[in-house]
Amino acid sequence: MFTEQDIYLFKEGRHFRLYQHLGAQVLTHGGVRGTYFGVWAPNAEYVSVIGDFNYWDPGTHPLNSRSDGSGIWEGFVSQAMPGQCYKFHVRSRFSGYQADKGDPFAFYWEISPKTASRIWKMDYNWKDSQWMEKRGSKNALNKPMAIYEMHLGSWKRDPDDPSRLLSYSELAQMLPEYLTRMGYTHVEFLPVGEHPFYGSWGYQCLGFFAPSSRYGTPQEFMNLIDVLHQHDIGVILDWVPSHFPTDEFGPGYFDGTHLFEHMDPRKGFHPDWKSFIFNYGRNEVVNFLISSAVFWLDKYHIDGLRLDAVASMLYLDYSREHGQWISNEFGGNENLEAINFLKLLNSTVYQNFPDVQTFAEESTSWPMVSRPAYVGGLGFGFKWNMGWMNDTLSYMSKDPVFRKFHHNQLTFSIWYAYSENFVLPLSHDEVVHGKGSLVRKMPGDDWCRFANLRLLLGYMYAHPGKKLTFMGTEFGQWSEWDHDTSLDWHLLEYEPHKKLSAWMARLNEFYRGHPQLFELDFTINGFSWIDCHNSDESVLSFLRFAQNSQPLLVVANFTPVPRKGYRVGVPGNLPWTETLNSDHRDFGGSNLLNKQKADPLQQPAHGHDHSIQVDLPPLGIIFLETG
Repeated sequence: MFTEQDIYLFKEGRHFRLYQHLGAQVLTHGGVRGTYFGVWAPNAEYVSVIGDFNYWDPGTHPLNSRSDGSGIWEGFVSQAMPGQCYKFHVRSRFSGYQADKGDPFAFYWEISPKTASRIWKMDYNWKDSQWMEKRGSKNALNKPMAIYEMHLGSWKRDPDDPSRLLSYSELAQMLPEYLTRMGYTHVEFLPVGEHPFYGSWGYQCLGFFAPSSRYGTPQEFMNLIDVLHQHDIGVILDWVPSHFPTDEFGPGYFDGTHLFEHMDPRKGFHPDWKSFIFNYGRNEVVNFLISSAVFWLDKYHIDGLRLDAVASMLYLDYSREHGQWISNEFGGNENLEAINFLKLLNSTVYQNFPDVQTFAEESTSWPMVSRPAYVGGLGFGFKWNMGWMNDTLSYMSKDPVFRKFHHNQLTFSIWYAYSENFVLPLSHDEVVHGKGSLVRKMPGDDWCRFANLRLLLGYMYAHPGKKLTFMGTEFGQWSEWDHDTSLDWHLLEYEPHKKLSAWMARLNEFYRGHPQLFELDFTINGFSWIDCHNSDESVLSFLRFAQNSQPLLVVANFTPVPRKGYRVGVPGNLPWTETLNSDHRDFGGSNLLNKQKADPLQQPAHGHDHSIQVDLPPLGIIFLETG
């Protein structure tokens, strides 16, 4: 299974398709059908494969240690067939440690709480060629990106048995149609890699090459992605190279030494998550992680990878007190090995899959996260804008009476909006652990809560940057997200929730149809303030631009006070027509609309020679176009 070139690349930390070699590979050897097993365990004195095919006897099928110094053990078992369970029995050269380990490269696992790997073939007949040919344009920086973030196990449940998770196949029958009807361009799955603890939402992953068997087979997951692609929906996968759980059957202490994780707990153990941290300075670990990223893009046609907790990788002192971390060779707190890994990861991804994107959840002011590695950046395509999220939610949660004292929380984000390629995230992290759902965060009575949420979403879509909302936001889920239950879909029987859903669908449609809202997201030529100073009335007005379109005028009123005849300075002397209003009765509003065209007057305002007068709805946002 390995050539000399493979071993050379493996040792150099430049072999990024190890899933084609290690693990369990079903093949024909010497005219005999069976399975080749390969595993990296350089400090083992004995390794065997155990499973259904040998009654789990560690003495039946010992593997051979290669003589090339790679640390790889391998062997062919003719009795081992697809579907059978297996593990590696590993006995260390040190301290007598021995354990039965799951395969780090397994394509499929038993359903938790069982812990064995399964032999599996990755055959699948894809039908998404049209999507694959054009997805580069769908993922481009100058295209619309409205991302629906979701957790597979709690989006919907079986109504007859709420404890039962829907399968990949059942989701394939429901999810694409829903996303199409709601107008989303992409869906982002919380981590689907096999994870022993369901309550980790997938962020404590052990199956870096296997979608969770809780929902079905690898082919059924492929089919879900395939059908989404056939509906013109891109698929982003949450991927977690920052840490992994300490379960004994996992990669931790794999051969009686700290093989995948860093040996020193000050670098190799995460104090918050009680999990192991990968050793990014080890070539073979770099191979493993980048091979995992490439695997999802290759075998599952994934369109983007979102990396969780990037800040925890970048900083050696992340969530650590003085004396609990080790500085780098220059005395700093930057994790130089992790930085080099991220640069190599992103360079490899874009070199091999130039039509996909990578996303960083990076919560600090680390510079050039979404700039190419060859100019000194980390090489990501996008960065989550956590500053915008925190400031905006803090502002929106305040009683409108006090918002005028916090006006800068709305305006500050534009100062740094073009420093990165930002995604504006209203993610799962904002609706758990006592934070309340988004509609619950909003102040006032129920009418005001829904008006505020419509305003928040409208403002988000008007602001430069791509968009991400977590499931349930689109119809005003009252309760916090609970991974053990379905979303409260019955709420759509009630008018406020039904009309909020209509607003979300219309907003996505409007967004996709107006290049002013996405084409120049990452250049200062795409945005211009009209008035960012009206803190007393808590009103913002600005223009969004596209290369071959007239500008789009946005005015947002963050108080429940209707403002009739509000004057706004405008460029030129063409009339303006309101084309979207969050206060429309169809969306649950009071229906304060601008039904007539607003003709510009030769009355200067906000630095413009002309101005118009419009009626601003309470807690509302309006969009106007010329003509």
